[in-house]
Amino acid sequence: MTDFSSARRHMVDGQVRTVDVTDLRVISAMLEVPRERFVPASATALAYLDLEMVIGEGGSRRLLKPQVLAKLLSAADLTGTDRVLDVGCATGYSAALLAAIAGQVVALEQDAGLAKAAQTALASLPNVSVVSGPLTAGWASGGPYDLILLEGAIEVEPQAFCAQLKEGGRLLCVLGSGPNAKAMLYRRSGDELGGRPVFDAAAPLLPGFAKAPVFAF
Repeated sequence: MTDFSSARRHMVDGQVRTVDVTDLRVISAMLEVPRERFVPASATALAYLDLEMVIGEGGSRRLLKPQVLAKLLSAADLTGTDRVLDVGCATGYSAALLAAIAGQVVALEQDAGLAKAAQTALASLPNVSVVSGPLTAGWASGGPYDLILLEGAIEVEPQAFCAQLKEGGRLLCVLGSGPNAKAMLYRRSGDELGGRPVFDAAAPLLPGFAKAPVFAF
C-alpha cells in the first residue's frame, strides 16, 4: 500500500523546493492536500510523480505537473482575503490548494464528469464553489476577482478576462505551446491587461484556447 503522506513529502522536496518555490503557504498547502483524491482510482500510485496526470473521459485532459502548478501559485502572491477564479479546475486539486491559501475560490469546469468529481472532492471546503460553464467565458457573476488562474496553456492573449478582474488584479497562465511557452503574469490596468513572463513552462492546452488556424493559399 502506498504511503501517501511520505509520497507528498517527497513530491515537495524533490519537485517543488528544487525549482525555487520558497513560499511557505504554497509548500504547506502542497504538503496537506491529498493529490491522490483528485486522480483516477486506478492511478493513485502515480499521484505524486513528476507527470501531467491524465484525467477525464478518453484522457482528454491532464492535471498540471506539481512543480508547474507550485510555481504558478508562488507567482500569484496570494493573500488570505483574495477572491480567485480557477479556470479549468478539472477534478479540483488546484482549487483545493488555492482554498488553503486564499479567501474564496470559484472553481470553473466545463466537462460535466470532471465538474462532478470536483464537487465531490471539494465538498468539505466551505470557501470553494464549483461552477460549470465554458472555460473561455470565465464566471463573471462571481467576480470581480483578485486573481484568475488558467489551469493550462493558452495560445491567445487572455484579454477577454480583463473585465472579470479587479483593478490591479492578476491573471496567471501558460502562454504558447512547445518549448517556447512561458508562464505569464498579467495585471489589470483600466481596460487592459499588461503581462510579463515569469518562468519557462510547458502545460497541456486548455479546451477552447487554441489559436485559430491560418489558411495559406
